[in-house]
Amino acid sequence: MNYVLQSLSEIISYASIAIICYGAALGLLKFISNELSRFKNSFSLAKTVQIKIEVGYYLLLGLEFLIASDIIDTILNPSFDDLGILAGTVVIRTGLSFFLNKEIESIAENKVPEDKK
Repeated sequence: MNYVLQSLSEIISYASIAIICYGAALGLLKFISNELSRFKNSFSLAKTVQIKIEVGYYLLLGLEFLIASDIIDTILNPSFDDLGILAGTVVIRTGLSFFLNKEIESIAENKVPEDKK
């Protein structure tokens, strides 16, 4: 059972890394595409804002999976040192998630109108 949970924790960790990398790569491709559209005079600041929101969501999702993986690891190896490291990690990641989510909400509420390209 311990081996299965350890393997599951590693799979979740790798999945979270894949989610973050996928979101970053997708955002980079969309950003480059939008920037190249400047040469065609079809650049859109609203698209840039939308790209930022999308990348933020991927980051948040990846962070949530990383927290889940850390919780499983700590359950498997419950020492005071591991609990302290988990607590610190969860606080940092939760704070990062909270502020990133607030920024995404703020950007989504204050989107640049399409007519202000």
